[in-house]
Amino acid sequence: MKRITATRVFVTVALSTQVLSLPAQAQDDRRFQLERTEQGIVRLDTQTGAMSLCNDTDGELVCRMAPDERAAYEKELDLLEKRVTALEQRLADRPKTFLDDDAVDRSLSIIERFMRGVMSMVREFGGEPQPDRT
Repeated sequence: MKRITATRVFVTVALSTQVLSLPAQAQDDRRFQLERTEQGIVRLDTQTGAMSLCNDTDGELVCRMAPDERAAYEKELDLLEKRVTALEQRLADRPKTFLDDDAVDRSLSIIERFMRGVMSMVREFGGEPQPDRT
């Protein structure tokens, strides 16, 4: 395990000096840098500094997170799961605001009385009311 860590440190330092010497445009164009090692291929994300150990499997580059990155990822995932659970609980604890049939009937009754009042004012001022379309 110490050999892998030493290799990672060496590759990180070597790649970091290369990244720092690149012009700004070249850094944007080359986000990931790859370096072949005895254990496989090390991929360095030049924007975040994250490193992954990769292997060439059937013509595809398969990368795994480093253990410290995996721990940070798992910690963030746990925090997000706790937040989702808390939000779901808050949502479940909220009172239901759905209208029942009685509330709908009362609302329609109020609207009907309002419309009758408007129609009465129109007649009073001499206008012709529109036909009842209800």
